[in-house]
Amino acid sequence: MQTTENLEFVERATGAEPGSSVIWLHGLGADGYDFEALVPELNLPAEKPVRFIFPHAPRQPVTINGGMVMRAWYDITGTEMIRQEDDAGIRRSAASIHHLIHQENARGIAAGNIILAGFSQGGAIALHTGLRYPESLAGILALSTYLPLSAQLEPEAHAANQSTPIFMAHGLYDPVIPLILAESSRTKLQQAGYNVEWHSYPMPHAVSPQEIHDISRWLRQRLGE
Repeated sequence: MQTTENLEFVERATGAEPGSSVIWLHGLGADGYDFEALVPELNLPAEKPVRFIFPHAPRQPVTINGGMVMRAWYDITGTEMIRQEDDAGIRRSAASIHHLIHQENARGIAAGNIILAGFSQGGAIALHTGLRYPESLAGILALSTYLPLSAQLEPEAHAANQSTPIFMAHGLYDPVIPLILAESSRTKLQQAGYNVEWHSYPMPHAVSPQEIHDISRWLRQRLGE
């Protein structure tokens, strides 16, 4: 486990001297190890090594869970996640992800070869951060999630990522983040001119084999198979 600024992270590469990176954020209450085992399942080409960075969110009290301290990218105050959002917490986590991107830049990976990915709360931070980042990224992968602080997107979005490909996927039976919230987020992004590839699967708040297959294909396209 390694550390950059205020985030510890798990690192896994598919080969020596990676030419691209995927920064993948976990969901509420999980940690960076949550998606580490997914890397070999993605079956990415050996001749195009990729470095995966799985950061651990900081531990903090989460209101919706009775104030229990757990790893979280921001606080959630109730079941209607967009009614009273933790603006400061979301922006604080976005700043931490900026540090991870800068770390990869320092290791020779340009922003155009970096994908921001995330599941649930982590996906929300990936969307928030990626759409506002001042350099073009390779893509944004948003799984079982929604667009946070959506009302501020238009004045805050950076033109550098207006054409960045976005992969959004959601479970038809998700009891945690309702499908309708994800669909409304997708619609808002499309209306704002973003290139969103949308998928839905017959699953709850989870990741399915078909979804993994689709993610693999998308990553290969984005990272220049």
